[in-house]
Amino acid sequence: MTLSKSNNGDAYTIAIEGRLDTLTAPAFEKEITAITDGETLLVDCAKLDYISSAGLRALLSAHKKFAEKGGMTVTNIGENIADIFEVTGFSNILTIR
Repeated sequence: MTLSKSNNGDAYTIAIEGRLDTLTAPAFEKEITAITDGETLLVDCAKLDYISSAGLRALLSAHKKFAEKGGMTVTNIGENIADIFEVTGFSNILTIR
């Protein structure tokens, strides 16, 4: 997995490339924890190939952190990831655009 992080004031964007799974979820969570001054988070999943239950937990953790602030949005999800979000109910929890 490769993460690209950028910010514009208090709005952060993290782009995920590859797999968000048991091995890579801790690195994603570390990046989220490092954002201490951000109000909003945009998670760009255009190049996300796979997400496991550990990856879903990491997204849920990020969602909870930013729900207390300005919110989190997940964008550019592919059909496979959209199917996983639908089956697990995450499509009802996360803001997806």
